[in-house]
Amino acid sequence: MLRPTPRSRSLAHDRGASRRAFLKGAALAGSATLAGRPALADDPAITQLQPWMITRGDGVDSRPYGLPSPHESHVIKRNIDWLTADAVSSVNFTPLAALNGTITPNGLCFERHHAGIASIDPARHRLMVHGLVDRPLVFTVADILRFPRRDRMYFLECAANSGMEWKGAQMNAVQFTHGMIHNVMYTGVPLRLLLEEAGVRAGAKWVLAEGADAVKMARSIPLEKALDDCLVAFAMNGERLREEQGYPLRLVVPGFEGSMWVKWLRRLEVGDRPWMMREETNRYTDLLADGRARRFSFEMDAKSVITSPAPEAPILHGPGPVALTGIAWSGRGRIAEVHVSLDGGINWQKARLSGPSLDKSLHRFHFDFDWDGKPLLLQSRAVDDTGYVQPTKQALRKLRGTNSVYHMNGIQTWEVNTDGEVSNVEVG
Repeated sequence: MLRPTPRSRSLAHDRGASRRAFLKGAALAGSATLAGRPALADDPAITQLQPWMITRGDGVDSRPYGLPSPHESHVIKRNIDWLTADAVSSVNFTPLAALNGTITPNGLCFERHHAGIASIDPARHRLMVHGLVDRPLVFTVADILRFPRRDRMYFLECAANSGMEWKGAQMNAVQFTHGMIHNVMYTGVPLRLLLEEAGVRAGAKWVLAEGADAVKMARSIPLEKALDDCLVAFAMNGERLREEQGYPLRLVVPGFEGSMWVKWLRRLEVGDRPWMMREETNRYTDLLADGRARRFSFEMDAKSVITSPAPEAPILHGPGPVALTGIAWSGRGRIAEVHVSLDGGINWQKARLSGPSLDKSLHRFHFDFDWDGKPLLLQSRAVDDTGYVQPTKQALRKLRGTNSVYHMNGIQTWEVNTDGEVSNVEVG
């Protein structure tokens, strides 16, 4: 049987009091457990009319494409000026600390370009399927839209996400340590249907996907994966792809590293071996300490990060309740559990998973606790439904060295000082 808490009893006791006394009493009763303001009834923000309460606002035709509130104008993607020589071939980062739930708004999805954003007339765009097929085919965008479509929510993560952390704590912002990721609802056509239409020949093992951007970005995908869950997408989060996300067509390769999700998709060549392009052999391998390299490390391992508290989201209210939250994901399936530590991995407690549990999609987790004002070392640890447990950074470095910039999925540590400020640190 549920018993009333001291707070609920005080509210019930005040039920017959005046409205002003009730508000004041409620605020005082909750001040010990909630980060509220005791003098609630004396706050002019609630006792006096505000400008927006006496002035008519804009009409429905004033914003034909809706925009966030101007008070949220700081929530934007950000580039790191020194990361690359030119912003045309660079990346910007999703503001994870400012987001809630699991769906990334289209305007905040991180971008990675190799020759800038291609601006394509969909009426003139074509997708060719050729190579080891019975019937080489060319599709218009209108042709693609006639195939049976699917709606699937997946995360897209760059293999270099968190890559600077291989050499230690580098960036003091979750936007820059983990922001090369987004999670959206894609609408598209199963790649399998296009390949079946062309007729894949015996002996075929790989599919080369090529984009229509100026660099002709291309990656080789195992045929088994292409026939499994890949999509040729034309929409995200209910609207057509944005130009920076591959309009009018892009490849979706669930669970695999983001470079394989070729944007502005124009060509699919079926073959019996991967195309050994310099782009693939030199850039998309994991260099090990002994000089060898991990090739075809396509799948993104289970990973998580606390997004608040974080360097951009300090604890401003002082000691008291803290609503910790973060995201977890795995390229091999669903997230089964997330554990949270407040002391740098000495003790772990199970977090609360919130929202849908989808395959190869972000999961939101929460952990509520009372902070006593002492320093904290915050960590999260993801476990996926294959049983894989997110490792520490030290364990990964011991296994792979520090030569790589790819596939860093080690446990992230945030240090909270007595003022509530948060910093990126290493432990152990």
